[in-house]
Amino acid sequence: MTSPDQLDRVARVALTWLFEPGHRAVWTLVQEVGAAETLDRLLGGDVPDHRLRAAVAARNAITDARRFAETALDRGERLGARLVVPADSEWPVRVDELARLRLSTTGRINQDTRPPLCFWVRGAHPLGPAMDRSVAIVGARAATSYGTHVASDMAYALAEKGWTVVSGGAFGIDAAAHRGALAAGGRTVSVLACGVERPYPQGNAALFERIAETGLIVSEWPIGAEPLRHRFLVRNRVIAAATAGTVVVEAAARSGATQTMSRVLALSRPAMVVPGPVTSAMSVGCHAILRGNPYARLVTSADEVLEEVGRLGEYLTEPPRGPDHARDALDEESALILEALPRRGASSPEELAAAAGLDVRTVLRRLSYLELAGLVVRKGDGVAFRLDSC
Repeated sequence: MTSPDQLDRVARVALTWLFEPGHRAVWTLVQEVGAAETLDRLLGGDVPDHRLRAAVAARNAITDARRFAETALDRGERLGARLVVPADSEWPVRVDELARLRLSTTGRINQDTRPPLCFWVRGAHPLGPAMDRSVAIVGARAATSYGTHVASDMAYALAEKGWTVVSGGAFGIDAAAHRGALAAGGRTVSVLACGVERPYPQGNAALFERIAETGLIVSEWPIGAEPLRHRFLVRNRVIAAATAGTVVVEAAARSGATQTMSRVLALSRPAMVVPGPVTSAMSVGCHAILRGNPYARLVTSADEVLEEVGRLGEYLTEPPRGPDHARDALDEESALILEALPRRGASSPEELAAAAGLDVRTVLRRLSYLELAGLVVRKGDGVAFRLDSC
C-alpha cells in the first residue's frame, strides 16, 4: 500500500510536470487541500478554471502524469538525485517567503511567483543548512575579465568564512563564482532551470560534476526537463528567496541578473551591486539598479557583503582609508606652519610667521613640536622639511 508521504511526493512531481513551478493557482490549491488531492482534482477535471482543465488535458494526453512522476522518481534514485519536499527537515524555509512576493509588473512569469512544490537535489549536503548562510553571486554571461576577477575573488573570500556561494551555473559571472568557492575548499550550490542530471550549459559539464561532489545541484524541474528560455526567469525567484542576500557583479541593461534583483528587492533582502567602469556595457544594468533603488547597496568586497548579510554586529568593516602619516594628527597651527615651509631650502621662524599668519612665539613653540614629530629639521638659523617625511 502506498504511504501518504509517497503519494504526496508523486503528486508534487506530477504537478511540476503539468504546470511550470510557481503557478499561483496550483500552489494555492495545494496549500488548501494538499498535493495528492490537488492532483486528483486536476486530473478529474474537478476545478472551476477552464484554463487549468485545458492545460491538464493537453499535458496528460502526452503522458500520464502519475506514471511520469513515478518514472522520474525511479530515474532520480538511480542517478543519485533525491526529492526534497516542504515536510522534509532539509527544506530551505526561506523560499516559503515567496508566498508574499508581489510584483507590480505584468506577465505570467511576474505573477506566478509562488514557492516551489519540491526540489530535486544532487549532492550529499542537506539543502536547508547549506542555504542558511548563503549568498548569491549572479551576473552577465558575456562577462569581462574585470567581472570574473571580482566574482571569483568575492566567492573565494565568502567561502573561506564558511558561507555558501549560490549561482546559476551559467558561463561568465556564475561560473566564476562557483569556481572561486571551489578553489577556497568551500561549498557552492548551482540552481538550474532544467533537470539536475543535465549539465547546461554543456561547456560547464566538468564544473557541474565538481559542484555535485562537494556542494549541491538543485532544480525544481523533474529529471529530464529541458532548459527552456523562460525557465531561467522562473528559476531566478528561487535564487533570490533561498539566500540571505544577492550580489550582482555585472549586468547588461536588460538581463536575468537585473530581473533576479527585482525579486530580491521585493522580498526586502539585501540587494548588493558591484559597480563597474561607466564605459562598460556589462555594468549598465548594475548602475541602473543603484540609481533606481534606494535600498540597493554598493559593495566592493566580501567584507562589505558580509556586513550586509551577517547578524547585527557579526561583521564590522573599517571605512577605507590611505596609510597613516604623522602630519594627519597635527593641530591647525602646526599644519599651517608645515604648509608654509618651502619644498626646498630652509626658512627662518620670522619668514614662517609671515607666511602662516601667526606670531613668532607661536611659530617657535610649534616648530619644537614638529621637530619632535620628525617632520622638520634645524638648518642653521632656520628649519626645513625632513627629506624622508615629504
